[in-house]
Amino acid sequence: MYNFAIAFVICALLFLIGDWVSTLTKAWIPSVFVTAAVTLVGYWTILPHDLVSDSVLIPFGSTIGIYLLITHMGTVISVRQLLEQWKIIVVCLAGLLGMCVLALVICPMIMDRELVVAGLPPLTGGIVAATTMKDAAEAAGLQEAAVFAIAMYCVQGFAGYPLTAVCLQFEGRRLLRDYRSGKVSAKAAGSVDAVNGKLESASAKKKLIPAVPEKWNSPILILGKLALVGWFATMLGTIKFPGIGTISGAVWALVLGVIFTSIGFLDENSLNKANSYGILIFALMMYVFDGLKDCTPEMLGNIILPMVELIIIGVLGMAILCFIVAKILKISFPMAMATALTALYGFPPNAIITESTCSALAQTPEEKDYLMGEMFPAMIVGGFTTVTITSVIIAGFFTNLF
Repeated sequence: MYNFAIAFVICALLFLIGDWVSTLTKAWIPSVFVTAAVTLVGYWTILPHDLVSDSVLIPFGSTIGIYLLITHMGTVISVRQLLEQWKIIVVCLAGLLGMCVLALVICPMIMDRELVVAGLPPLTGGIVAATTMKDAAEAAGLQEAAVFAIAMYCVQGFAGYPLTAVCLQFEGRRLLRDYRSGKVSAKAAGSVDAVNGKLESASAKKKLIPAVPEKWNSPILILGKLALVGWFATMLGTIKFPGIGTISGAVWALVLGVIFTSIGFLDENSLNKANSYGILIFALMMYVFDGLKDCTPEMLGNIILPMVELIIIGVLGMAILCFIVAKILKISFPMAMATALTALYGFPPNAIITESTCSALAQTPEEKDYLMGEMFPAMIVGGFTTVTITSVIIAGFFTNLF
């Protein structure tokens, strides 16, 4: 009776449980945290080990789905908004520095040094950093450290999701107080909504490439253009730049999405215009949760204490430097901390948590637009700064520390 169709239904139910809890708690408990927790317990009990693969959401979500979504993110962020995020990049880098320094100083006093070395790069980023450290640990004959690296990647979100939700709640409430009191206006702040399709109005501006007439601009054409730009990004991701090396295709996808939207080749808010955002975010998130299938109770039980110690000390170091740099750059500490915390999960959970928080706090569509315009670009840029770029560099350095 079990086949691809019922596997898809089970995945959908897991995702919906997270949405329902997030809605009921007004995003204080983020949907991605709930879905991840339910999925993990499910893998330990009744869920098939290859559930996500059986649903055929993989490889779709893990290949073209990623590039369509990241390129789409560039269609909802303007060039101006992207350039304004330099402070977020600085504060994210400072947060990662604080995490690494404090963890390297304190953690070796209370746990094996090999576990610290193996676990820090995954804590600062995603699957690339985790697999890099796993391979390095195995090459050094440190099997426990190799397991620790993968386990850290699997469970770090359980710390990152709720902490980010709290930070965004504080930031969102502060922004709404200013908005409702008249201190700021939606026009001054700009607006962007990754889900409902309401974004900073650039459509009135004349662009280099004229818009395709609506009767010809079908969802397939919109998706095809996104895929073409995504392909350009993958090609650029193979080029080695002197003194830098390669830059991830995911980073190029975001940048090219912004550029090709500004010249008129891509539609603003492309995936929503093609009515495809929901299925793509679902496929990509289930691919992320598929990483939990190899985290067994035994694995978690053996390394839970050093994992908790590393997360607490690392996040504390992150918070200290984020606070200092946020004060220097005169930006909100909750916003600074939320963007730095993207290191613990990356994209697309950062997009989902931000949108869920804005939806829960806003009382009108205009308020949601305002909140998204203020928080969404920063969270997206933060995720790419921490996970996609910096964590890979950190992992490359840490492989030499075993």
